[in-house]
Amino acid sequence: MEHDSKPTDVSGESRVSQIDLRLAELGEGFEVARALPSKQQRLVGPWCFLDHLGPADLAAGKGLHIGAHPHTCLQTFTWMMKGEILHCDSLGYEQVIRPGQVNLMTAGRGISHTEDSVGDAGQLHTAQLWIALPPGQEEIDPAFEHHADLPVWGLGAMTCTLLAGEHDGRCSPAKVYSDMMGVDLQANVATRQRFELRPDFEYAVLVCEGSVALDDQPVQSKRFAYLAPGRDHVTVSLEASSRCLLIGGAPFTSEVHIWWNFVAPSREHINLAFQDWQDHGPRFGEVPGASRRLDAPRPPWMESR
Repeated sequence: MEHDSKPTDVSGESRVSQIDLRLAELGEGFEVARALPSKQQRLVGPWCFLDHLGPADLAAGKGLHIGAHPHTCLQTFTWMMKGEILHCDSLGYEQVIRPGQVNLMTAGRGISHTEDSVGDAGQLHTAQLWIALPPGQEEIDPAFEHHADLPVWGLGAMTCTLLAGEHDGRCSPAKVYSDMMGVDLQANVATRQRFELRPDFEYAVLVCEGSVALDDQPVQSKRFAYLAPGRDHVTVSLEASSRCLLIGGAPFTSEVHIWWNFVAPSREHINLAFQDWQDHGPRFGEVPGASRRLDAPRPPWMESR
């Protein structure tokens, strides 16, 4: 999962690139559409991972159940659109996340958690993202936040919800450590609006529902769009009952390595995290009540014992 290349600008002056999503297995038969990381684009600002799950109808007994697993040097960011998920972690937090809410878990030097669907059946639609922690803060103390009240405003017929960072004088309550932003855009009726951007940021747009166009270029199914730095706006068109996620940030200049659920500034950091988790060391703690614990796959560069 280590990629170094940037996307090729395939759209001329508008500098809108479209990058293929790929399907990934989340466990329990769940498939997610993965936008980041990819061969074409490793990061968008500090955002280093983006999975889109759903919208899906869960049959009885077929909910999402992810056993205890670790994280390092990142923040996990969950945006809920439909359904409910129970988060439990090794700090002792238990929190159900519902539509319109954000869970933000700071891994820092190490944390572990579980994620489980609430209820026996129903709908599930969520986006999970990771934020790489910047140099000097990769191993801060782990923490957890839940935010049910986020900045919301209207842009014509479009409803905007600021999930993370700052935009146009508004600030999300979620505590982040880099210059960045994330916003949910949705509309019940067709609309076309100018959305202001920062020229020093790079951006990406993921279609969550319906049909979306950027500068009148449709974002194709099973793709997401990348906007290179240098723009001060983009024209966003949403068809009726459409929704998209726009993320951005100052380009992240530090090296970021990803293996399984570990993010780290070097392979050596990942080697240590892998061994600590496999040895059941105290670094990641224990998730109270967890009935299952995931094994970490060995990094391919690591010598076998």
